[in-house]
Amino acid sequence: ADDPFGPLIQMAEAASLGMPFEVWKTRMGRQRTESTTQAFANIYKDGGVKAFWRGTQAKMFESATKGAILMYAKEGINDSLLAAGWQPGMAGVMAGAGGGIAQVSVMGPCTYLVTGAVNDPGKSMAERIRTTYARGGVAGFYPGGVAIAFRQATNWASRQGFTEVVRAQAKRTLHGDENAKLSKWEEVGCGITGGTLASWNHPFEVARIEAQSRGNAGQPVGNMVSVMRDIVREGGVGGLFRGIIPRIGLGIWQTLFMVTGAKMVKETLKEQGLISDVKGGH
Repeated sequence: ADDPFGPLIQMAEAASLGMPFEVWKTRMGRQRTESTTQAFANIYKDGGVKAFWRGTQAKMFESATKGAILMYAKEGINDSLLAAGWQPGMAGVMAGAGGGIAQVSVMGPCTYLVTGAVNDPGKSMAERIRTTYARGGVAGFYPGGVAIAFRQATNWASRQGFTEVVRAQAKRTLHGDENAKLSKWEEVGCGITGGTLASWNHPFEVARIEAQSRGNAGQPVGNMVSVMRDIVREGGVGGLFRGIIPRIGLGIWQTLFMVTGAKMVKETLKEQGLISDVKGGH
């Protein structure tokens, strides 16, 4: 039942506020001496409002494909585990990890192209694809692949898991009943809290941005550990957390669409009798 909604929800997330947060975070992950406000101002200075949507073509392709993969895998795993008697928080963690890992195959090339568009905006998308393929073949699109895998597994495990734990706590605290139905605004609040807590894994994201920026520039990339070591040597441990503010904004925005939004869509369709309920579902 989720197949038609995954791509549409994720494309809407990216095309709206998702892309500006992504561009802002990506710049800070590479230009790590800039403050949060300096990075924002410099993006605008470089290309005006349009600069906040650099790389949108690659992002839309990524969203159309990874959205379907995430929603199908995550919700399917989650419903199955709940039906098998798992606690919602643990089921959410496992479902999120499974869905996140499933996304990596399409995300490598797409995030590589977005990173290039943000940090090296002189080339067209077609030229960047040609140059990269000529330099390293298909493998050339996957620098930072391990960091992406770690980030994605922990991303959705954290967002889904934290949000489910917060929802369960909200039901007990606000309604005194763990089986109570939360209002839409209460669901939104849980999604925002879950998205914020899920930003703990930001060092994987900075390593991914640095590795892909090196790849776009034709420089040696190294492995995830060596990239992280270089970042720390250059700017201390704080360097691994550059761009955390736009990342939190992006995490909240994505969580509202992909966790809270998915739940609302499913429940609305169930209420209208368009899809059947799942035993042990939410």
